[in-house]
Amino acid sequence: MFVKIKEFFQTLTPKQIVFSLITILSFVLFLILTIWSNYKVNHLIDQQAAARWDEEGGSAQVSCFFVENVEVDEYMIMNFEKQLEQSLNEVLSAEDKEIENGKRLFIDAYSSMGTIEIASEKGHLKAAAIGVGGDFFLFHPIQLVSGGYFSGDDLMKDGVVLDEDAAWQLFGSNDIAGMTVWIGDVPHHVTGVIKRQEGRFAESAGLDKTIVYVSNETLVNYGVSEGISVYEVTAPNPVKGFVYNCIKEKFGVEEDAMIMVENSSRYLKEALIPVILDYGTRSMQISAVRFPYWENIARGWEDVKALVLLFQFFFLLIPTVIIFAFLLKKWRNRKWGIKDVGNFLMEAKEGLRAKVKGEKDRWQDF
Repeated sequence: MFVKIKEFFQTLTPKQIVFSLITILSFVLFLILTIWSNYKVNHLIDQQAAARWDEEGGSAQVSCFFVENVEVDEYMIMNFEKQLEQSLNEVLSAEDKEIENGKRLFIDAYSSMGTIEIASEKGHLKAAAIGVGGDFFLFHPIQLVSGGYFSGDDLMKDGVVLDEDAAWQLFGSNDIAGMTVWIGDVPHHVTGVIKRQEGRFAESAGLDKTIVYVSNETLVNYGVSEGISVYEVTAPNPVKGFVYNCIKEKFGVEEDAMIMVENSSRYLKEALIPVILDYGTRSMQISAVRFPYWENIARGWEDVKALVLLFQFFFLLIPTVIIFAFLLKKWRNRKWGIKDVGNFLMEAKEGLRAKVKGEKDRWQDF
């Protein structure tokens, strides 16, 4: 086999060898970019809630980011939840609505940003805070160092999740689940300690400083809250854009007062084309929307993925042009014409007919 491969390459001209190597290299680079970018995107945990919630892939994750002057409260969210459930019940079949092992029809969460002061017996700090409600940690399963999360729907709104820096400042340890801290002279218990994401995107997105997670009520009552600025939902998506359109039409906020993102499809090729077309201007904001760190990271990778898509197209275009030029040259240098093709097809047809007739005669002899 190696002898045949060697003989094959010996028949190639230097120009053919160069173009063959360029074609192979282009395909290899295309595959490397595809595998690398898909790996990076698939490990953005904040963008994978739909995949975690519905392994069959029939659900969509949608996020809404509200402008600063829009007031969103828990009553608006509760009202939308009822409308979403009603809409899902109207379009889903009985089989689709069947709840297995207590699984809910959809999950959602909301969050606000601000600052808060926390004290312990060993320390005190003022830190950036995220006030959470609903199933926040199902959407953002941040890596735990110790302990666990709390639920935004807990009856007692006294849970706190600290990052490692906050834990060391307050207690000098990471293993502090169950310990008590004071927020506004009100005792709260530490449910867990998380590890902040690292890397250039994470630090630029806002994870370059201490951050703590408390209930939205705690942030409003004992800290400085900027108001609910994010709403997220993962729900069955029976037709394309169903969940997205439900929020747009029924949430109660004007379309120009929020930015909506369908997280579960944002990195598909068709979704990246507008990113490419708006490249350089998409970061210009005329509406006062402050994105949380996870959306800043996601938008950064959106830009990277769009750039990768351009390179992928380029690396596929090169071998396509080379192969097309090769075939065109072969066509121009051909030593046969349309008449020869017709004769060849006629001969093939007659040969097949003779073979069928021979097989038929042979079976008749039996």
